[in-house]
Amino acid sequence: MSNTIIDTNFNFPNQKSLYKGKVRAVYNINDEELVMIATDRLSAFDVVMPKGIPYKGQILNQIATSMMKATEDLVPNWLTGTPDPNVAVGHLCEPFKVEMVIRGYMSGHAAREYKAGKRMLCGVAMPEGMKENDKFPEPIITPATKAEMGDHDEDISREEILKKGIVSEADYIVLEDYTRKLFQRGTEIAASRGLILVDTKYEFGKTKDGKIVLIDEIHTPDSSRYFYAEGYQERQDNNEAQKQLSKEFVRQWLIANNFQGLEGQTVPVMSDAYIETVSERYIELYENIMGEPFVKAEVSNIQERIEANVLAYLK
Repeated sequence: MSNTIIDTNFNFPNQKSLYKGKVRAVYNINDEELVMIATDRLSAFDVVMPKGIPYKGQILNQIATSMMKATEDLVPNWLTGTPDPNVAVGHLCEPFKVEMVIRGYMSGHAAREYKAGKRMLCGVAMPEGMKENDKFPEPIITPATKAEMGDHDEDISREEILKKGIVSEADYIVLEDYTRKLFQRGTEIAASRGLILVDTKYEFGKTKDGKIVLIDEIHTPDSSRYFYAEGYQERQDNNEAQKQLSKEFVRQWLIANNFQGLEGQTVPVMSDAYIETVSERYIELYENIMGEPFVKAEVSNIQERIEANVLAYLK
């Protein structure tokens, strides 16, 4: 898979540091701006898979940057430019050490907790009598701590966040407000494309002048779960699985192959044929979420392309 980008080790002018996350590489330029490169790495159950997925980085970056532009009237964000299909550039920010997870429906992690008999998630009550994929009466915010690479993000309540001083109360009120506004806009955008935005997460940071802004990705299939709106209610009424647009299909494949990121488990081998189907699914996700055809970038030498575009932008 030479047409994928798994790792980067560029050396840009005035580069101060390089941070590698599960999927993105973040270059600090002169303590002023960040160059964020979306690789083709695939992470599931907080574990990075050994092989990359063609076009995945481009897909995530283009969805995220487009969605930031579609929400900047509501919530300020870190973005200043997109010099390459896989690259976003923006203001250097100090990230908050929490992810703001918001759920409109009881799916995924929330459903697994509910099935285990729990009726509280991150200090928020979940009503009795719900079944998987039912809509919550109101969207609920269920924050998670930001894990280092290789660790698992962990549920945390608003009360604990404030008690531990992870975020000040004044800032947290802003984070909650921004999270609800973004989710409402994301829900409207999804509905216009025949989709339901089920749940998602947002990350925020502070600029040097103390302004709270949206950072990282937004409304991508990696950070969000979507259902097809058509037939949703019928499937619920018949106790059928929902048609999903997210990377849940990868998680299900891993579970079927005895992997959930638990100690002692080995990542199953993904054949080139399976990787090709994952790539095709990501393209399908893009086209549904964006409501437009996906245009594949030139990937014969993806490293050189990215480096040339970033260098030209930084000049």
